[in-house]
Amino acid sequence: MIVTPQIFIRLAAIGIVAVLLQLGFFSRVELLHTSADILPVVVVSLGLLGGAMTGAVAGFSIGLLVDCLLVLPLGRASLVLLGVGYLAGLFRERFDIHSALVPPLICMALTLLGQLGYAAVQVMLGVDAPVSVLVVRDMVLKSVFAFFLAWPIYFGLRRVLRPALVDEPKVTRRRQPTVLGA
Repeated sequence: MIVTPQIFIRLAAIGIVAVLLQLGFFSRVELLHTSADILPVVVVSLGLLGGAMTGAVAGFSIGLLVDCLLVLPLGRASLVLLGVGYLAGLFRERFDIHSALVPPLICMALTLLGQLGYAAVQVMLGVDAPVSVLVVRDMVLKSVFAFFLAWPIYFGLRRVLRPALVDEPKVTRRRQPTVLGA
């Protein structure tokens, strides 16, 4: 991804809008007693589009903004989303995305990994809360929600960031010369 000042403004706007949507809308809408988490999906999509560095920086920035807005201990969401974005970007740099099913599957897997990372950080911080089987159910449901949210988010971000993408082929039409008499 080629980051120019205009693309940087687009990336910053994407991060701010994603955080505001998560905190203002998606955290309040429940389906099967679980709310969807779009932040890992946005970070994974940015990592798949821009590479490891873009994914890691986007994950850290979005996580830091979430921690600051929720007045939580700084670094919890930043650390987890940094790792998720880096892994998504690393996948992009090592392998080709040859199917429309690959981004949703990666979003699903890395959202589950991110949820496990949140749980590990909570345990390391010493949160004394009772743990039940419902926590595992919520993790699985959030990753399934991420699978279905990945299509519109990934392809929408790809469309918004199209001028900065390096591997995106340009659509040009050339007329084939016609042979007279054929």
